[in-house]
Amino acid sequence: MSATDHQVAGDHYKKLKIQPIEYILANEMQFCEGAIIKYISRWRDKGGIEDLRKIKHFCDFLIENEVKETPPSTMDERRLPRA
Repeated sequence: MSATDHQVAGDHYKKLKIQPIEYILANEMQFCEGAIIKYISRWRDKGGIEDLRKIKHFCDFLIENEVKETPPSTMDERRLPRA
């Protein structure tokens, strides 16, 4: 039996053709990216607006990290929208 055959706390992923964990692992995504996939896949069936807020929060982490790690010479900061 596969771990994807059993879901703890609900069945909101069972109806999906590809479970988020399978997609995340197959694409070697990091934590924030994986969390976004998880929450966007379930928001209508489980967390609602709160899951959408979580997606936004993880996007903010990704943006902050990208800006911090990208040298100014290769990124035009003026194009980034300010929060």
